[in-house]
Amino acid sequence: MTAYTEPRFCNDQAAREYLERTLWPDGTVCPHCGVVAHSYPTKRAGVYRCAEAKCRKDFTVTMKTVMERSHIALHKWVLAFALYTASKKGFSAHQLHRTIGVTYRSAWFMAHRIRESMRDGGLEPMGGEGKIVEADETYFGKPEVAHVSKRRVADGRPYIKGNKLRNSRAIVSLVERGGNVRSFHVAVADKETVNAIVNENIARESQIHTDESQLYNDVADTFFAHETVKHTAKEYVRYWNEVTDQLRSDGRPLVVTTTITTNTVEGYFSIFKRGMRGVYQHCKEKHLHRYLAEYDFRYNHRIALKCNDGDRATLAVKNAAGKRLTYRGTH
Repeated sequence: MTAYTEPRFCNDQAAREYLERTLWPDGTVCPHCGVVAHSYPTKRAGVYRCAEAKCRKDFTVTMKTVMERSHIALHKWVLAFALYTASKKGFSAHQLHRTIGVTYRSAWFMAHRIRESMRDGGLEPMGGEGKIVEADETYFGKPEVAHVSKRRVADGRPYIKGNKLRNSRAIVSLVERGGNVRSFHVAVADKETVNAIVNENIARESQIHTDESQLYNDVADTFFAHETVKHTAKEYVRYWNEVTDQLRSDGRPLVVTTTITTNTVEGYFSIFKRGMRGVYQHCKEKHLHRYLAEYDFRYNHRIALKCNDGDRATLAVKNAAGKRLTYRGTH
């Protein structure tokens, strides 16, 4: 724990000052009326009063964030944010309750609110001109109700033999090569659902790389290009050379090589599944979307994109604003 000995991880006053610097970079913001830098401190530590004549209400830096009305010490919240954003494969609630000295119930409460802070919203389309987006689907976890296909019912076999609750929770992920990932938990990964996700989240000028799945047969008509690799034939990467109008220094045409593969999105699935099986082990389906948001956040702010552990924690704290959750609203 030597990396977490800074004052904001050990002292409530230092933690409050860190939160105020992060959430109020331009001065105090009244969550009631929205006025900026027009308030004054009260006698209670960390409590401010709005100076607007029509408001005059008290507020703190944690109001209307995931930390609102929490009795957990602020420095423990700040430390929890740092632990969850720095752990590549996740950080379990049991480990959190042992590390920061809170009950398991409180740790579970904190973990889900930190994941909610990691969730992004209002995102721009992925990809763009000259960029490649890989799309793929996977299945993880045991559903609460076994899915029975119409064919089995028609054949008089309504029950699935063997492990009837095998991995059946469908996940669709889009990864911009060298950029961000965007994941979705869907009830059924059918053609209609997958096409809707692809069309809504990827710019039309992008190249789409997928496997040979028939779910993506229609994307070629919508995007700049659609390339596939045939996994059933043990083809996992293919190279395509394109001769451009540009000339090299020796006068010969410049040849651009494009790597056709889905290894990037499958690498993301590997990180997600290793963390879910090795760290969290159990996950109810109603919470799966929030775990996906956690892994998406860490991947989208990884070291390769020039984002270190401290920057990642600060971004998660900033995203905590406006995301109030209660015990009754955990999903």
